[in-house]
Amino acid sequence: MPPTDPGAGPAPVSARDGSGHATDGSTAVAEFGPGPAGALGTDVEDTLDLRLPDDFLAGLRGEPVASLPEEAAAPPVPGEAAGWRHAGPLAGRGDLLDRVESWGPTATSAGEFRLVPVQPERDLPLVVRWMNDPAVAAFWELAGPPQVAGEHVRAQLTGDGRSVPCLGLLDGSPMSYWEIYRADLDPLARHYPARPHDTGIHLLIGGAADRGRGLGSMLLRAVADLTLDSRPACARVIAEPDLCNIPSIAAFLTAGFRFSAEIGLPGKRAALMVRDRSLRHLL
Repeated sequence: MPPTDPGAGPAPVSARDGSGHATDGSTAVAEFGPGPAGALGTDVEDTLDLRLPDDFLAGLRGEPVASLPEEAAAPPVPGEAAGWRHAGPLAGRGDLLDRVESWGPTATSAGEFRLVPVQPERDLPLVVRWMNDPAVAAFWELAGPPQVAGEHVRAQLTGDGRSVPCLGLLDGSPMSYWEIYRADLDPLARHYPARPHDTGIHLLIGGAADRGRGLGSMLLRAVADLTLDSRPACARVIAEPDLCNIPSIAAFLTAGFRFSAEIGLPGKRAALMVRDRSLRHLL
């Protein structure tokens, strides 16, 4: 029986597009992110002609929309350096993910975890370093000079808001990279029976010191539950690991996801993994 967490077994595990692939070496890598066949597309021709929220469309047309109530400043996070706190809403973007920057922290067995949207001027050097780790580069294919990863991140930040790149902070220290995206508005929706507000997740655990500690399943569960808590309209969190990657699928199962179907994606067969709001307290 394979280990139930990508970081738990003797073989290193990596992933693309929400999946993991065994590689040679002695360090386990917990990564769940996009590759060449990624579900997260940035090409204008590779998007779905789906209806966007009326408020979002009104904003694009320059029409007045109902403003959100002003919120009090978030309290300081224990142990979190002020430089890693997100200063405010993501300017100029549609609110398709219920303001990831305001989701707040969640408690885990390893400490307090928080998603912080990437700020390129502050965070790209760290993301670039992670992407140039050989164990990561083979799967995300974003190694190289800073502009390679920079273009990938900025395409999301300057897009319509259907995907938000984030750092994952554990007790205030950045240790993972995430992409939270609207699976129902992504090219992935062409390959499975998408439902409105389905939310997808990609994960990369960055530092070698954080790999092999059993963090993969714990963080996947934490972020899936944080998504459901913060997005009332979202009934499902979606992932799509490679069907051949048993350790990655086991990690999702341990995190409370269920196997829904086998789906064909460009370049691979995938296991559609789903964490249901209705089953979250049972799995």
